Amino acid sequence: MLRAETKTRARALQLLYAWELQGRPPMRQVSDDALTWSGGRIRFFDAAEKIAAAVSMAAPRLDEKITRAADNWRWDRIGVVEKNILRLALFELEEGEVPPRVTISEAVKLAHWFAGPRAPSFVNGVLDGMARDSGFL
Repeated sequence: MLRAETKTRARALQLLYAWELQGRPPMRQVSDDALTWSGGRIRFFDAAEKIAAAVSMAAPRLDEKITRAADNWRWDRIGVVEKNILRLALFELEEGEVPPRVTISEAVKLAHWFAGPRAPSFVNGVLDGMARDSGFL
């Protein structure tokens, strides 16, 4: 059985993905659309919406840090799912409420579930480097 926090992260990632694909509208609009599509029956939605909204607001700053940390990867070559996993995890690392190793492990888990076969190692490498360089590890 998955922990509630893991489910919340997965929902937040789904909202961020939709946000990105829809051209970055206000997160409230994305959330309202998701609730409409689901018939209003999405578990862990309120917490996920709160996290996704905060990450989307911080995206320019997070993107800059990720771009610097993703050695040899141009921003436009990183997949939408991977970008949002990295944003979500970096935001969580900076908040400092969750141990860094847990944050990284959860991000890698999301990459296994939602991204391609090479994504987990890419996400792990970028986050581990950022965590070490920023003193989180």
